[in-house]
Amino acid sequence: MLSTMRKLHLLKIFFLIFLFTQQAFAQQFFNDEFDRDKSYILLAHPTVQNLKTILFLTENQIFDAGDAEFVGVYSRDESYDFGQSLRFAEKENLQNIHFQEITGPLNLPDIYKANDCTELFRLIFENSSGLILFGGPDIMPEAYSEDNLYSEVTDPNRHLFELSLIFHLLGGSQSPDFVPLLNENPDFVVTGFCLGMQTMNVATGGSLVQDIPAQIYNARSDQEIVALPKNQLHRNYWQNLSSDSLLMGINFHPILFGNDDFFKNEVGYKKSSFPVVLSSHHQSANRMGKNWVATARSEDGKIIEGIRHEKYKNVFAVQFHPEVPALYENREKLKFSPDDKPKTYHEIIKKRGLEFHLKYWRYISKAFRNATK
Repeated sequence: MLSTMRKLHLLKIFFLIFLFTQQAFAQQFFNDEFDRDKSYILLAHPTVQNLKTILFLTENQIFDAGDAEFVGVYSRDESYDFGQSLRFAEKENLQNIHFQEITGPLNLPDIYKANDCTELFRLIFENSSGLILFGGPDIMPEAYSEDNLYSEVTDPNRHLFELSLIFHLLGGSQSPDFVPLLNENPDFVVTGFCLGMQTMNVATGGSLVQDIPAQIYNARSDQEIVALPKNQLHRNYWQNLSSDSLLMGINFHPILFGNDDFFKNEVGYKKSSFPVVLSSHHQSANRMGKNWVATARSEDGKIIEGIRHEKYKNVFAVQFHPEVPALYENREKLKFSPDDKPKTYHEIIKKRGLEFHLKYWRYISKAFRNATK
């Protein structure tokens, strides 16, 4: 007969196998039976934090997704443990959030052509109305045929997945004969923030400025960088020089809209206004990918802050972060430099900045509601 310890050990093994099986099942939403009459919005890199962000935006009616449900999509090879996201969704009983793991292996030479993920990319495209891309770490410069000068690449498999997904959706100058999926549904929405915009640009054949202070402003040390005008800083380098616990990791600066009328005609915001936005990046779009038009720039005109697609009307992105919950309500008070007075993000953007962000989310909401799958 089996000893008590042996029985407990076997029960533990069976429980772990069951748990793994349940997780694997839960991560293949579009491979199994699902309600095809519903509308689904894809969320790339669905970390717990990104899920909380979407919940905040929808629950506070900043992002009006209507009756759409969300499907987090990600590569099994990403560094993040998406088991955390599944456990969070289960704990919070989030019936409108699902998960789809992409399992095909990806390598750099394969991402800008049909590959082992192509069938799954088509599956999620055909059963959803759009995709949201979030912020994150640096893309490897090899993805845009450059040497690594200033990039810190911490999650290459995430980039391989997101770059290849966007290439399949939009096509790119890397493979001019490739037929993008959006040709079949031009109303499909693709939008992104910060890294999301950079990914959309690189995936279509564009490149990046690898380090804004060094390559645009010729400032390399932290002391040289913080000596630049504040509106030329796109994240906070004071954190490297001071131990002040109230320093924010980001910066706020105004943007301008230039010659393109996207924000005037589509978003409904005056071109003569210069809204303040939350910025947290050291890289930016350099050479533009196929079919992109710049919609916004930094105050000095040197950094591209927004793009739209010339062919697909519901494809657009921004370099800043309109999704951060602290923009929309007063939270902790922080400061940019040691001598500043602490303020909330909500106070910093002021009424005009809040109006801009809310209008931008209304435009995103409208795009998703009008999209078809």
